[in-house]
Amino acid sequence: MTGAQGKRMGDPFAALPDTLALNAVVRDFKGSDQQGGHADFERNPSGGFGQFGQMVADELDSDGKPVFRSAGKKITTAWKDSAGRGRIDPRTYVQSRTNDRVGAMATSLGGQLQGAPQFAQWYRDIPGANASKQISLTLRRNSNSNLYTFVDTADSFYTARGGFFPINGELLGNSGGSTPNTNFHFTTEIDTEFVFEKNVGQVFTFTGDDDVWVYIDNKLVVDIGGIHSSVTQTIELDRLGWLVSGSSYRLKIFHAERRRTQSNFRIDTTIRLRTVQQPATTGLYD
Repeated sequence: MTGAQGKRMGDPFAALPDTLALNAVVRDFKGSDQQGGHADFERNPSGGFGQFGQMVADELDSDGKPVFRSAGKKITTAWKDSAGRGRIDPRTYVQSRTNDRVGAMATSLGGQLQGAPQFAQWYRDIPGANASKQISLTLRRNSNSNLYTFVDTADSFYTARGGFFPINGELLGNSGGSTPNTNFHFTTEIDTEFVFEKNVGQVFTFTGDDDVWVYIDNKLVVDIGGIHSSVTQTIELDRLGWLVSGSSYRLKIFHAERRRTQSNFRIDTTIRLRTVQQPATTGLYD
């Protein structure tokens, strides 16, 4: 169908591609209840479960990876944008809007992470600590819309597995315990780029568990840290005042699945994301 034909049939966005393909790197870990396991996976954190903030620094390091900040502070009341959507707690580089709702965060640390050395392994290939492989994700354009979505519940590969489980039976093997056929305990890293267009409503929304951090131009714009059930946050790109219309920027997603309960993963965006070449993965370590 041509763009003109699509418009005549009522789809004003018919000229857009039907899908966006993104590559990701998945890194598999053993849980802390397994021999040689990682302390942050299958963790039973002090301070309990839930959404935590201030676990990572506001900017990526020189390798383009998140930086450990603290063991996290529990979000007791979520911050919301003027449309009622979850948003990051206040940052000087994310503009506030009238009718944004103020949230609250505990003052004490919650024990969500073991420490900086352990966290530094999450998104790097580390012999003896993890194993990695590349996967692909397909975002599909919603009918008569410029909104693209990937959601595990609408993808036949993942619905057959009961959630976002990309490496069942692979890499370091399934998680054992109550989930002998499922491989929990992994991270997902996605590196993309896009062209910013001012005042056209470019938005990015993530829904899932556990930890999720999204960076645009190396700055944290979605912060869903902690071991928790499914949580949603949205960033409107027009709130990022330093972005220049017509310029290209990187958007990076860092996700972790840390406990044997559930695994949800959903992206909704009006941004035309395109894959940046992922680093080579080293596969299974001896």
